[in-house]
Parts: sequence; structure tokens; C-alpha cells
Amino acid sequence: MSRTQKPTLSFWQIWNMCFGFLGIQFGFALQNANVSRIFQTLGAELEQIPMLWVAAPLTGLIVQPIVGYFSDRTWTRLGRRRPYFFFGAIAASVALLFMPNSPTLWIAAGLLWLLDASINVSMEPFRAYVGDQLPPKQRPAGYAMQSFFIGVSSVIASMLPWILTRLGVDNTAPSGEIPDTVKYSFYFGGAMLLGAVSWTVFSTREYPPEQLANFDDAGVVHQKPLDVGRAQRDGAVWLGGGVVGLLAIFLLKLEPQLYLLAGGLTVYGVALLVLSNSRSSNMFTTIMSDVHDMPEAMRRLAVVQFFSWFALFAMWIYTTAAVTQVHFGTTDVGSAAYNEGANWVGVLFAAYNGFAALAAIVIPFMVRRWGLRVSHMINVWLGAAGLLAFLAIRDPQWLLVAMIGVGFAWASILSLPYALLSDNLPAAKMGVYMGIFNFFIVIPQLLAASVLGFLLRTFMGGAPVYALAVGGASLLLAGFAVLRVREPERAAGVPLASAPS
Repeated sequence: MSRTQKPTLSFWQIWNMCFGFLGIQFGFALQNANVSRIFQTLGAELEQIPMLWVAAPLTGLIVQPIVGYFSDRTWTRLGRRRPYFFFGAIAASVALLFMPNSPTLWIAAGLLWLLDASINVSMEPFRAYVGDQLPPKQRPAGYAMQSFFIGVSSVIASMLPWILTRLGVDNTAPSGEIPDTVKYSFYFGGAMLLGAVSWTVFSTREYPPEQLANFDDAGVVHQKPLDVGRAQRDGAVWLGGGVVGLLAIFLLKLEPQLYLLAGGLTVYGVALLVLSNSRSSNMFTTIMSDVHDMPEAMRRLAVVQFFSWFALFAMWIYTTAAVTQVHFGTTDVGSAAYNEGANWVGVLFAAYNGFAALAAIVIPFMVRRWGLRVSHMINVWLGAAGLLAFLAIRDPQWLLVAMIGVGFAWASILSLPYALLSDNLPAAKMGVYMGIFNFFIVIPQLLAASVLGFLLRTFMGGAPVYALAVGGASLLLAGFAVLRVREPERAAGVPLASAPS
């Protein structure tokens, strides 16, 4: 079959197709900077927070591969990926409106589940969308543009409570109620999310499936026959490990959140055994087969993603508690000092996202000079230095310097692994493989939710600042792991984008 070259897109075409990430990340940043604060305000104890957060990664683990599977097979008047952007954005906007008005802790946890599920429905196809629309030489530019929008929107979203406080909005509230600064931030975020995603949905187009399959970068789907014996052996090992873990937790009366980790091992083992005994082809068998026999590049990048996102989740969960305790000297969630410290965490999160927006401009030049792997290693090590600096810095103003390193790591994590991966994926399965790749964002978050509270209380005196140190060590390991990934030959020398038309 004769194949054609995928057209190069202009700067403004790439801008429009990535603009929706401005809204998606706005909602995501509000969630990251404020949900722990909402939980604590509604009565959550510090050790409960990781388990309350578990809804977010668990939802992504389930939703993203399913959305990827169906978006590979979808074609409507809105296209292939865009229906998922649009309807996910509507649901996420509704969740943002209701979350700061939660009357109880468990309603807030349920709304977090809805919010994260909806954001995942929108976010996962956006990653595949770049692979669909751009030729290989422009894909790093597309992912860098996404990182730029992520940084810009996160600056505004993370700082909103702090800004509203300076404008005179009440930053405190009666016990058990969320301050108006947080409420109005979430209302604005809902409108921003829906508006930005709608811009991408209605200002861009998608290639029909038959045209997409005819491009020279479409790749070929090589579906190897399932190695039934290997699947059975692997399933038995995972199942056995999970059952032993469950028994150990029960008999030794270990922390209840560890059941989540052991339960995950058990479920994966059962899924592999079901796959090995299945004789039909459906969504479950397709996804599980692709997980079991994923491309080698994805396997090696999975290790990089694992350590990177473990560190990020530790930061998102514990920065508020660490900064308010260590740098503002309080654990009283109703005090003015606590709310001032929580607002300062919003500023810190805005800072690292602002630095990430700048890093997204710098990273392509780093790639030209050092390649994808070394550039990513440098960036995640800068992030490690930033998180470890929380142990030494006592003046909260100086924490802004630590956020420079975190910003470079964040921008790199959001772009370079996808650039390393995208050339190894066929167009017909771009969605499902991107969804599976996100397992290695979700799994470390589930692990963090399972073990960080236990580790802090058992080995670190319950001080949340040490969770940030654990995150720093994890980023150091991510830097070493990326050196094992094969780098595409075309990676160096790519432009940020073609000239505007």
C-alpha cells in the first residue's frame, strides 16, 4: 500500500490542538494544591490523607486504558479523540463546582473520585492526539507545547487562593467549612477547564481513520500470539505474592492501607490467569495482552515513570502538611498560620509550574545538545535537589529557589518520556498504549498512598517533610533508569515548531 507523509503543522495549529491542556491542567492543579487542605479542614487526620487521595490514581488505572481502547475505535462527527476531551471536561467542571461545598469528608472524597475520573477521560486522549496529528519530527514540539500550557495554567490555578486573599476575599471560615478563597478558585477553574477544552474541540480537526492508517509513520500492529504458559506462570507468581501479602498484613496487624498494595498484586495475578484461559477477543483480553507484551521501550520507560511519579505524588500529598508544620510552626488547621502556610504552598506550586513553562522552552535546546535521555536525567536530578532542599531550608521564601529544580523536573516528566515512546507505537493502537503507559503514573501513586503514611509513622517520627526527602531520592533513581532507554535517532535537532502561517 502506498503511504503518504503526514503534513507539518504550523505553530498556531499546534497551539490550538494543545490549548485544551490549559483547562485540564487548571483543574488538575487546583486539585493538587487544595484537596489535602479540604480534607484536613473537613476533619481528616494526617495519616488518613494518602488513603483519601487513593481515589485519584485508582480511577486513572481503570479509566485511562479503557478510554484509550475505545478512542482508538471511535469515529464521530466530533472526530476520534475530541468527544472524550469534551464530555470529560463537562463532568470535571461539575465536580469542581461542587467539591468546595462538600458537607462531609466522604462526600469530598467521592467528588475527588469523580473529578479525577473526568480529568482522566479528557487527558488520556490528548496524549494520543499529538501522536495522531503530528509527524515524528514535530512530536517533541507538541509535547513541549502541552508542558508550556500545563505550566502557565498551573501558575494561575495554584496561586488563586493567595491572589484572592490579597484582593480581600475571606481566607478563613468557621470550623469544618472551606474558605471562600478556595470556593471561588474552584468555580473559576470549572469555567476555565470547559472553555479551554471547547476551544481545542471546535478549532481543530482530526484525520479520519483510513487517512491516518495511510501515513508513513502509522506503523504496523504486530499482535504476537499469547504465550499461555508464561501468562499462567506470571499470574500464579503475582497472585501468590498478593495472597502472602494479605495474610502478612492481617496476621501482623500492619497498617490497613497496605491492603491496597497487596490487593493490587492479587488482582493483577487473577487478571493474568483469566487472560491465559480466555479464548475470546474483547477489550479485557486486548488490554491485558498489550500489558503483558508491551514494547521494550515502554518497559524501560515504565521504570523511569514509576520513580518520577512516586516522587510527585509524595510532594502533592505532603507539601501542605510539611510547610505548615516546619515553616509556619502549626498543625492547627483552623489557625490563621495554617491557612497562611497553605496559601504559600499554592504559591510554591505556582512557582514550580511557572518554572516548568520556562523549562518547556529550554528543554528542546537541551535535547539538541545532550539528547533526550541525558536531558531528562539532568532535569529529574534538579527536581531531586529541589525536594531534598526542604530538609535544609527554614525560611519559606527560600523554598521558591527549590521550586526551580522541581519545575524543570515537572516539565521534563510531562514531555521527554512521551517523545521517547511515541515513535515506538503504531497509530492504530496509540490510544490504548498511551493508556497502558499511564499505568506507570498510577501504580507509583497507589504505592505512595499505601506505604508513605506507614513509613512516616514507623521510621520517620511522623514528620511529613521526610516524605519530600523520599521523593527526592526517588527522582535520583529515575535519572539513573532513563539511561537504559534506547533513544530514537531523530530525537536531536528538532525544532520547537514550524514557523507561524
